[in-house]
Amino acid sequence: MANIIEIKDFSAPELDIYARLTENQLVNRKDPKNAMFIAESPLVIERALDAGCHPLSFLMETRHADGKAKDILSRYRKDIPVYTAELEVLTQLTGFHLTRGMLCAMLRPPLPSLEDICVGASRIAVLENVMNPTNIGAIFRSAAALGIDAVLLTSNGSDPLYRRAVRVSMGTVFQVPWTYLDCESSWQDALHALGFKTAAMALRDDSLPIYDAALMGEEKLAIVLGTEGDGLASGTIDDCDYTVRIPMSHGVDSLNVAAASAVAFYQLALMHRKD
Repeated sequence: MANIIEIKDFSAPELDIYARLTENQLVNRKDPKNAMFIAESPLVIERALDAGCHPLSFLMETRHADGKAKDILSRYRKDIPVYTAELEVLTQLTGFHLTRGMLCAMLRPPLPSLEDICVGASRIAVLENVMNPTNIGAIFRSAAALGIDAVLLTSNGSDPLYRRAVRVSMGTVFQVPWTYLDCESSWQDALHALGFKTAAMALRDDSLPIYDAALMGEEKLAIVLGTEGDGLASGTIDDCDYTVRIPMSHGVDSLNVAAASAVAFYQLALMHRKD
């Protein structure tokens, strides 16, 4: 029997982690071992649990405890609290209608090293200062679907475990390995040492079209995408082995970074695997 705790008041302190802590408070940089994130919806929660994430508590509509949440709850210790409340209490949570009636607070898992994440990988994505959590989530979903083995991020970008990023990714942030780059040293040199060539997605006179045979022929390729609006830093582009563009029509010069990632991953990762 699950440890069911009924909540009748939205101001109950048990709801603080779900309703009142900010993303920065959840990250808990002063005490990383106790850093947390919130997973929303049964599908996302199951993918996080399957990836080995440790649950601290659950929050759901009362009717779900013996319904669609039953199988999830049966997987874990009976001392993990399961907070339940009626819908009129939970709808005071911003965006609760997007959660499919279920949330879970979890400990943030330790991140792998760059070397560990690249073992066996042939196609990886590098996200330089991508700031929008919605774009981060969409990029991860495309990465999972279109043949990307791992995602590397600069620390100035958005956190893949922000609630919106996790939600938009449909939980694929728990399926595609990822970690942060050490920006104090040359991450390009580190990738070269691991056998990767780097391809900057950028508009330059010398940009190769995305279907160029040289790109498709690379055994290991890192696809480098830049922040919304400004794109990649000029120094990053200069240091990459290739500069790559997506050919377009009707005078359109570029796509949103999430849309561009899907095109790039399909051509340079999924089609490479098929070849």
